[in-house]
Amino acid sequence: MKKTFITLFLASLIMTVGYAQERQKDTFKTKSGKDVTFTCIKHATFQIEYDGRNFYFDPVTGLKPQTDFTIMPRANYIFITHEHADHFDRMALTQLVTTNTIVFANNNVSQQFRNTRVLQNGDSVTIGDDITLKAVPAYNYTKGREQYHPKGRDNGYILTIDGLRIYVAGDTEDIPEMADIHDIDIAFLPCNQPYTMTVDQLAKAAKTIKPKVLFPYHYSDTPINKVKLLLGGTGIDVRIRNYQ
Repeated sequence: MKKTFITLFLASLIMTVGYAQERQKDTFKTKSGKDVTFTCIKHATFQIEYDGRNFYFDPVTGLKPQTDFTIMPRANYIFITHEHADHFDRMALTQLVTTNTIVFANNNVSQQFRNTRVLQNGDSVTIGDDITLKAVPAYNYTKGREQYHPKGRDNGYILTIDGLRIYVAGDTEDIPEMADIHDIDIAFLPCNQPYTMTVDQLAKAAKTIKPKVLFPYHYSDTPINKVKLLLGGTGIDVRIRNYQ
């Protein structure tokens, strides 16, 4: 019995250490000099750590690699862009939420997961002394693709943490509303067909928004390194991480 317990303990420890070592991390400073650390998980899923708080965007257990959120820090805040299975997963939420977790999502997600705070395009909320959140449009406009992400249904988010402005686009094309998004420090823009943007659309969107740092994400098997070539000379720091 004792041997079995030790074996299970060591297996759990290896999983936890592996998580800490294998995940790609990027750390930025806020205006007050505090660290904001981004941890790449996969596809459209990532974690933010700031001042003892944990934020998750579109956490899902499925897709590759499979993710066990029980070995990760519990969430203070979770942001869900829309109800598709690669963005909304009840199991992941169950593993991450506590009685104090606040889940923000669009209306369709709220109908499937209780205790969700609904945000519609244009809604803003203050979620801490130094944290604000705004929901912005995310949709398809190309003929034949409108049904994937209809206008007005899904959210992108602008999260501002102590002055650090983070734009998470969600599943969208390079929509006209991006011209109204300014002063972005870090942007997450999707790139896979036929559901979000082409590489050329992503580059166009980045040139419109002009983030200091760009993380292409949700890119599946797209030849994503082409984004760096298209944005050469713009001054945008393009960082390719494992967001297949």
